[in-house]
Amino acid sequence: MATKTTSKKVASTASKILKSDKFSSKSKSVAGSALSQREKTTARGKPKTK
Repeated sequence: MATKTTSKKVASTASKILKSDKFSSKSKSVAGSALSQREKTTARGKPKTK
């Protein structure tokens, strides 16, 4: 399994793409994929522990 995660900047851009009506469904699919690879964090911004 890959250990790389999406950067905060890319995740922020992906979120904006998903919220906008200006982008195609393919673009939104890629954005969703990028967000799904973002490390999950707690409300305080710290990584969740298993």
